[in-house]
Amino acid sequence: MQLDKFDRQLLNLVQQDASMAAEGLAEQVPLSPSAIQRRLRRLREQGVIVRDVAMLDPVQIGQPNFFIVSLEVEREHPELLEQLRAWLARHEQIQQAFYVTGAADFVIIVTAPDMAAFDTLMSALMKDNPNVKRFTTNVCLGLVKRGLHIPVPLDGGD
Repeated sequence: MQLDKFDRQLLNLVQQDASMAAEGLAEQVPLSPSAIQRRLRRLREQGVIVRDVAMLDPVQIGQPNFFIVSLEVEREHPELLEQLRAWLARHEQIQQAFYVTGAADFVIIVTAPDMAAFDTLMSALMKDNPNVKRFTTNVCLGLVKRGLHIPVPLDGGD
């Protein structure tokens, strides 16, 4: 899909605040609100915008702890990797999961209300996925930045 300058501006803006109305977006992008709505609908239909979400304060909802976990697997057989990917995708506490190069095979970001809940999740992971050889955990001591924003250059694709 070819993105023009207006699409790129809109993508940057809705990543910052997906609840912004077309009228508000039109104040920053030189298009009419109806043109903005049509563009956003097209970007969603074509899969450029995958989902609109709300970012919550983890402390206020009782999920103040973040863990960065590196997983190593025994064998990288496609069916075993797919089983692990499916398991990771099913669990809400796992916010992100990356298949990576280096010493680890996967890096996952986990949120939990406390260490006991994290331990329960990791025990289930090891029990349900015997192909996981080991994991190492970094406990986050403080949240510096959190987001999913992907910078969209304004000058590309025109």
